[in-house]
Amino acid sequence: MDIRIAEQHHQQAISECVEAAYSVYIERMGKKPAPMLSDYQELISKNLVYVITDMDELKGLIVLIPEEDHLLIENVAVHPNFQGQGIGRKLIEFSLAFAKERCLPEIRLYTNELMVENLVFYAKLGFIEVDRRIEDGYRRVFMSKSLSGKRR
Repeated sequence: MDIRIAEQHHQQAISECVEAAYSVYIERMGKKPAPMLSDYQELISKNLVYVITDMDELKGLIVLIPEEDHLLIENVAVHPNFQGQGIGRKLIEFSLAFAKERCLPEIRLYTNELMVENLVFYAKLGFIEVDRRIEDGYRRVFMSKSLSGKRR
């Protein structure tokens, strides 16, 4: 499997992956999850989206936003057909290497509090919960992972 910067020709596959990955949460949340509302054309044009492919088939994606003192994981999505194969873990590992290459000491992310599977997944990867609050109309859980060995 290959992880690389997304290009405009990936946009349709990215949108389909996000739709498939997050549509299961619509009923639970009572509305579309925020990643389903993102403008992927714009994110791709800003070189913020990375895709994981196998023989040119898009299996998942990650949106990474480098900030001055941390890397923000804005979105991780794995198409349901490929979940359970370690793809999400590979994308997170990619983000760790990405942050280290840029000498960023911390990775941050957030998920909806109703996406309890994500909370367990990120905790297993060493992320700790640092805050819960309503943002943009969503009840979000904010998590962090220090790359310097120090806690936030």
